[in-house]
Amino acid sequence: MYPLWFLLPGAAIFIVLFIVPTFASFYYAFTRWTLFDVEFIGFDNFVTFFTDPQLSKGFTNTLIFGALTAGLKVVLGLLIGVLLTSEIWARGYLRAVVFFPVLVSTVGVGITFQALLDPFDGVINQTLAVFGIDGPGWLTDPNLALYSIIGVDVWRGVGLAALIYMAGLVAIPQEYYEAAKVDGASGWHRFWNITLPLVRPATTTVVILSLIGGLREFQLIWVMTGGGPGFASDVLASVIYKQYAYGFFGLSTAGNVVLFVVVSAIILPLFWWLNRKQTEL
Repeated sequence: MYPLWFLLPGAAIFIVLFIVPTFASFYYAFTRWTLFDVEFIGFDNFVTFFTDPQLSKGFTNTLIFGALTAGLKVVLGLLIGVLLTSEIWARGYLRAVVFFPVLVSTVGVGITFQALLDPFDGVINQTLAVFGIDGPGWLTDPNLALYSIIGVDVWRGVGLAALIYMAGLVAIPQEYYEAAKVDGASGWHRFWNITLPLVRPATTTVVILSLIGGLREFQLIWVMTGGGPGFASDVLASVIYKQYAYGFFGLSTAGNVVLFVVVSAIILPLFWWLNRKQTEL
């Protein structure tokens, strides 16, 4: 029992700051509350959440954002990882360049790309104008805003995915590749039959981390567009923040519960499925 006493301070902080607020939010999601008053209203907050166009749009955008960012990070992270573990010139420098965006503040990345993607004075559109291309409103066009932020998020996070893949790739015994070469396997067959199956643990890690981060993303979206134009780039986290700012505390608490349930409903079965596939190898 002696070592367990050292867990008590951390456990107390975890219970007070996470467990208690989590369970309390499930109750307050069914109420209309302020700091001084609580009124139980049943499922009204959830009905409003799923019938209000702004809120339902945020729910849809959250799923799109999580799926696309996770998928792109897996594909690009694996390709970059394979490239940076091969015998190429300036490999160490390229690894540092790829990983550098991970170290930069999310707010800093958002402000930087907000300037770069400016439709009039941004470097990207000015560069396109040199080649006679009329650049679009990356962050002002409702059809492009969300996807522009997705591209920035992938740029910011693909370095971590590549690092995880590199750790998995260097752990693969080279004897497998040498034996495959002797048998006449092409580069594609070696990649498909050796590399992909043996980096499955890394793939599981990248998928889970990227999905959790994508479904909960708030800072980058809020800095770059504030959920706009209109509600075009709103996600659940930004909608919840706006409802708190408007004083609809019960509705925003219901949004937090919905976000918690959505993330859990996606991540837990996916984690179980990916790990089951891994054990079958």
